[in-house]
Amino acid sequence: MRSGGKTSTAGAACSAARSLGPLLNGFVNYEYWAPVPTMMFPGVQELLSTYQARAGEAGVDLLGHYMVPLAYAQMQVVAQAVEATGGVDDASLAAYAREETFPTVMGDVRFGVKGEWSEPRVLQVQFQGISGHEVGQFQNGSRQVVVSPPESTSGGLVFPYTEALAAE
Repeated sequence: MRSGGKTSTAGAACSAARSLGPLLNGFVNYEYWAPVPTMMFPGVQELLSTYQARAGEAGVDLLGHYMVPLAYAQMQVVAQAVEATGGVDDASLAAYAREETFPTVMGDVRFGVKGEWSEPRVLQVQFQGISGHEVGQFQNGSRQVVVSPPESTSGGLVFPYTEALAAE
């Protein structure tokens, strides 16, 4: 298992697939979004399709699963708060954010009194069934299995690691 770090492994799935391929099997990491049925909120597929159509030419992550939905959702929250309060005054924005629910491409977002997410949104994802080094296998979420939290799971955790590594 792994936690912390600068970027997620799935966020770097393109380079990880090319370099590690099946060695990723069994690896558990955190994510904020994954292409699994429980995370297909309104607008997210359209956002990713637009991003992915431009990513290759721009020379960036071809999938965009890690940063794109989260960054876009953050900007949706800011835009909604600015529009509702009529400005960019920090105190007004903070007060508004603590009281409202924001519909975003990552689902409804609500904040606690200290500015934290009112409900944890971090996923634990295990890489499973990876064969070869082709990036396309990460497109639909069948290789990044959400194992926690329970309301977001898309499959079970395979352990011990040696079993997960052997389960191609």
